[in-house]
Amino acid sequence: MLALTILGNNSAIPAFDRNPTAQVLQTQEESYLVDCGEGTQMQMAKYKVRRSKINHIFISHLHGDHYFGLIGVITSMSLLGRTQDLHVHGPAELEEIIGLQLKVADTHLSFALYFHPLKEEGLILNGKKMTVHCFPVQHRIPCWGFLFREKKNPRKLDPDRARIYEIPAAFYEKLQQGEDYITKKGTIVPNEEVTTASTLPKSYAYCADTIYDESLAEKVGGVDLLYHEATYLKDLPERAAARFHSTTIQAAEIAKKAGAKRLLIGHFSSKYESLDEFLAEASAVFENTELALQGVCYTI
Repeated sequence: MLALTILGNNSAIPAFDRNPTAQVLQTQEESYLVDCGEGTQMQMAKYKVRRSKINHIFISHLHGDHYFGLIGVITSMSLLGRTQDLHVHGPAELEEIIGLQLKVADTHLSFALYFHPLKEEGLILNGKKMTVHCFPVQHRIPCWGFLFREKKNPRKLDPDRARIYEIPAAFYEKLQQGEDYITKKGTIVPNEEVTTASTLPKSYAYCADTIYDESLAEKVGGVDLLYHEATYLKDLPERAAARFHSTTIQAAEIAKKAGAKRLLIGHFSSKYESLDEFLAEASAVFENTELALQGVCYTI
């Protein structure tokens, strides 16, 4: 199971108690921080997000509302005595920015910090339970989206059935990987006789800041939960395009074309106090739409 907690859902300027973009994707073993706008560490404390479970941070691009909170999170982790490694994935220029901030403050971290520049589309993390791919999106400066996928779970073994067929325990791992068992007499025991399928792996796609780009639908096809920015309502498509952002309708169209199971919209412009129209407009095109609301945990 995956769970996504929204820490910030506004665009460039904090307004109406809405913070700039930041969210945490959580598994039982580990958490992943996706973007880190101003005030993120305060939101983490408010919503009881455990810093110690975050070993990877992903920064989509270098507009301040997506990374101005990063150095605060990093230095606070050190002040709290963190010892495990921390990995930051982001645009190449971010490494120099972090280095300068640490240098001028004469800050020496209590842990090893590893920076991974985003250079091309593809796999950027291959963990025990999760893979993460990055893909470019169309914004005013280089910007990246992220696709998180659980690794396929092994099949569930029925040990009682396995013993009936006298299958040795040493073969159990192969059964969980889907192999049939062949007895000494050459009889085939079909895998389905002694195992059952596990739950399907879940997926989450984060499209960051982008204009309406139909090619994204292919990159995030079939995801369980799609986050797509919807900075403006549908009556401002020209303003959205001029600022390399999207409208409610455009976000919903991408979800529809992608065959996503659910859509989460956020990155709301500070010109809007109420978000009711955002949900109404997007839902009219893609019914299974939700607002990315701060403090809410969305189970995937």
